[in-house]
Amino acid sequence: MPFTFNRVEGMPGIVVIEPQSFRDERGSFMETYSFRKFREFGIEDNFVQANHSRSYKGVLRGLHYQLEPAAQSKLVRCAHGEVFDVVVDIRKGSPAYARW
Repeated sequence: MPFTFNRVEGMPGIVVIEPQSFRDERGSFMETYSFRKFREFGIEDNFVQANHSRSYKGVLRGLHYQLEPAAQSKLVRCAHGEVFDVVVDIRKGSPAYARW
């Protein structure tokens, strides 16, 4: 399986997706997104845009959220190093409200 999907307990809608890297004498290959495989896991979001940013150590990128009708799902990927990504549920009425 090229992906490992893990739901985050107590945080509805949050999934950690770990792609598998395949290596051989030529180098490596990694599938980073698959509409079909994400749908099979129950991820119904329609990702229509991809962005890439590079941050230096210690940089805080900022807080991001949108309200309907312009709400967007986020697909965050760390290509090198590590990232400390925090999700806070700000949906009033959600069972996970104010949890992070």
